[in-house]
Amino acid sequence: MRELDQDELIDRWTLVGDELGLVATKRGPAKIGFALMLRFYTEKGRFPRGRSEIHDDAVEYVARQIGVEGTEIAFYDFTGRTSKAHRAQIRQALGFRECSVADAEALTGWLVDNIAQAQRGIDAVRDHVLARCRVEKIEPPTGGRVDRIVRSALSLGEERLFERVSSRLKGEVADRMFALISDAEAEEDGSAVFAAIRSDPGTVSLNTMLAEIAKLEAVRAVGLPADVFADISPKIVAAWRARASVESPSHLRRHAPQVVLTLLAALLHCRSRELTDTLVELLIATVHRINARAEVRVTNQLIKEFKRVTGKENLLFRVAEATVEAGDKLVRDTVFPVAPQAVLRDLVAEFKTSGPTHQRTVKATLKGSYTNHYRAGLIKLLSVLEFRSNNTAHRPVLDALELIGRHASGALRYFPIEETIPAHRGVSADWRELVYQTDKHGKQRVVRMVYEVCTFQALRDQLRCKEIWVVGADRWRNPAEDLPADFEERRVEHYEALRKPLDATAFITAMQAEMRAELDALHTALPKCDWLEIKDRKSGAIKLTPVPKQPEPTNLRKMKRAIRTRWGQVPLIDIVKETVLRTGCLKSLTSVADRGVMPEDVLAERLLLGLYAYGTNSGIRSVAGGGHGHSEEDIRYVRRRYLTPEAAHRIAIEIANATFRVRRASVWGEGSTAVASDSTHFRSWDQNIFTEWHSRYGGRGVLIYWSVEKGSVVIHSQRINCSASEVHAMIEGAVRHGTEMRVESNYVDSHGQSEIGFGITKLLGFDLLPRIKRINKCKLYRPAAGESGLWPGLGPVMTRPIRWELIAEQYDQMVKYATAIRTGTASTEAILRRFMKANATHPTYQAMIELGRAQKTIFLCRYLRSRELQREIEEGLNVIESWNRANSVIYYGKTGELSSNRADEQQLSVQCLRIVQASLVYVNTLMIQDLIDDPDTGEVLVTAADKRGVTPLFWEHVLPYGEVKLNMTNRLTLSGG
Repeated sequence: MRELDQDELIDRWTLVGDELGLVATKRGPAKIGFALMLRFYTEKGRFPRGRSEIHDDAVEYVARQIGVEGTEIAFYDFTGRTSKAHRAQIRQALGFRECSVADAEALTGWLVDNIAQAQRGIDAVRDHVLARCRVEKIEPPTGGRVDRIVRSALSLGEERLFERVSSRLKGEVADRMFALISDAEAEEDGSAVFAAIRSDPGTVSLNTMLAEIAKLEAVRAVGLPADVFADISPKIVAAWRARASVESPSHLRRHAPQVVLTLLAALLHCRSRELTDTLVELLIATVHRINARAEVRVTNQLIKEFKRVTGKENLLFRVAEATVEAGDKLVRDTVFPVAPQAVLRDLVAEFKTSGPTHQRTVKATLKGSYTNHYRAGLIKLLSVLEFRSNNTAHRPVLDALELIGRHASGALRYFPIEETIPAHRGVSADWRELVYQTDKHGKQRVVRMVYEVCTFQALRDQLRCKEIWVVGADRWRNPAEDLPADFEERRVEHYEALRKPLDATAFITAMQAEMRAELDALHTALPKCDWLEIKDRKSGAIKLTPVPKQPEPTNLRKMKRAIRTRWGQVPLIDIVKETVLRTGCLKSLTSVADRGVMPEDVLAERLLLGLYAYGTNSGIRSVAGGGHGHSEEDIRYVRRRYLTPEAAHRIAIEIANATFRVRRASVWGEGSTAVASDSTHFRSWDQNIFTEWHSRYGGRGVLIYWSVEKGSVVIHSQRINCSASEVHAMIEGAVRHGTEMRVESNYVDSHGQSEIGFGITKLLGFDLLPRIKRINKCKLYRPAAGESGLWPGLGPVMTRPIRWELIAEQYDQMVKYATAIRTGTASTEAILRRFMKANATHPTYQAMIELGRAQKTIFLCRYLRSRELQREIEEGLNVIESWNRANSVIYYGKTGELSSNRADEQQLSVQCLRIVQASLVYVNTLMIQDLIDDPDTGEVLVTAADKRGVTPLFWEHVLPYGEVKLNMTNRLTLSGG
């Protein structure tokens, strides 16, 4: 247990008023036992189950108050007759009573009416039971009885929800829903439609787009009321959707009609939003692909003709001179002698590859690709997606889409002359020559196909920054819905949660003072910093020498050999098993399908095998062939019903928390508040919408973004696509990791930082500490105007003052966006889409950029003058790089490729890899601590370099390959945990 501070002892364990009188009549062990039970009951609303529930510090504190030795508590029997009499006296004194049958029934009814229809988590509902008992002055029942009350209330509450939802689904709507899961022999069409609705999208293509449109139309054809879940918690709807997703039609048919209708409604409701999101992403990706492929096609064609001409300026001068002096002579007699025809041909080809001609050729090729192939899908999208905007500046794009929809059919070359053609930003100078053409009557007309291409490109740009949004979407919904609805009513509370002043002026004044202090510190330290040089140069004003290497640890290899000698080569499955048994991380797992009747020990073994199969990428079929007595079908059943990405995420959090609890400060230091974040590229199957080809990685795949604490404990992982911003992934990991750790700083590489990143992390209250690749090009901003004479030594790197007036105007709006990220009203990615370069004119974007520049200036001043900070960031990033290296050792199956096109399968693989690797860190932590405690081993961490370099992330003693042999009774000999 952690130590209790003085405030906690005074607040929770001080005897006051009548309590002292009750205690005064007791003697010896009875006195201290009674006093401790009295205070415990007053705070917790229940009696302690034994001595282990009372902290030693509390025992000593209470003993001093009543004049009894703390050691007397050892003679008090918490289960004896004296204790029973004390309980009755305490209940009477505090006005509490034991829980009767009638009380239990009343508690169940209260839960059904007030809690169980809004919250479905057992732990949360149990907390409400205990809180209600305190309000009603009822002593909480035993743990088993409380669980029975909670489960009964949850069951009755769900029945009421089923009745409420099904009552809204009557007549033809209900008939169409039942038809989706009707007997396949009788209704083949319904079964096929249901299977299609539940399927994932394929790769970005016209066929995929048309298939997803058909799915969305099938979902809408059911006619589900828009408000069917208006008063139901989104988490409850998501849980029902998960049940409907894993059950086959035959299993669904076995439920009562109201259950079937509710589960199917949840599935259709969620799939409608997911399909809408998918179609928006397909639109964005398709328009990008049309343009990219046109660029490649034209470039490849021109490369064949391209030959760079050297000395163009001299050549053109000689041609001009010869032409001026030639008079009326022929070209071949005048020009060709000074510039041969072949050289002029190469010069023309070079101009075509780099000048306006190249761009016009790309546009023409793009228009042909759109017209001949992609137009069918994009035009059909306009009939199923409804686009809107909250900004009148983007109304022309929406008007253009309406115009395109009206004239989608037919073979018109030009739009009708009587139509008013909206002018929008998509019709740029590069496109204007192709969009506007003169017809045979000499009138300027708008070419329909080219205008459509321009409009779709403008739509893509505005969708990506959510200036245009889509009705019925989730990630691409109205951006106003991403912000907290209660911000105005709870403004003070939200500002306090972010630890920010309500007054923008106070915030700005503090920022300016911090900037001046850091600029002063850097300017003063600059002459003493032999690693730093600031002066005017073309390559950039800042020249920073690398951090010198630190001494190598001398005893870490000895420590690893000792571990291998003591425990031998440990199979990886045994490491995962030991972690599961010691942390109890599987106990809270319940069936997604809510039909959990499997024995707990059997379920645990099959879950463990499923975790191992996905975490190593060896696959369920391979794992099922090992020595454990579970078939492939058994493991697949458990995976389908129990092992979801969300469940695996919860398991990983419990392992991380368990690792924090078993670590000793004497070995690992005090608890860290810093994490390092970076991504790893994984090759993956490409028949899905998420996999991308990226030149940076030289192939197709996805990114796994890790957030790892300095002691190698992973606190968050997520799958992102290769073109996604790593800034939003970094913030997601720091804010929504869910572990007991408090993140106060985050180390990232260059890809994980930006000026927007600096701004939003400042508002969220943690430090962004990046290793900036092109630091020589960075600039320092001034805190205010009129201070050009200050900091002369920093002159070459200084630039303009921060525009504080923008920050002042948008301060409240920026805090609102930060609150949305903190409270989770929308994903971090969805919120940060508002801060893309395509939206650079948005005032909040401009203010956030200015705030980021101010915070980046503060960071750069600290970083440049402090070798300690530079080394700290390097060491933090070394941790994440070691974590990435371990991925290839753990995730060895199928050459490390994500071998599924299903989104949930890929996400589960990511979470299970995190679990397996976290298990390795947990067990290695215990092994190192046991080794240090063993007097026969001797000192293993002798030097300061050894203590600095020790890490629980190593695998020389691990056997990741071979037959999977699972024996739950064969344990590793470890003392901790």
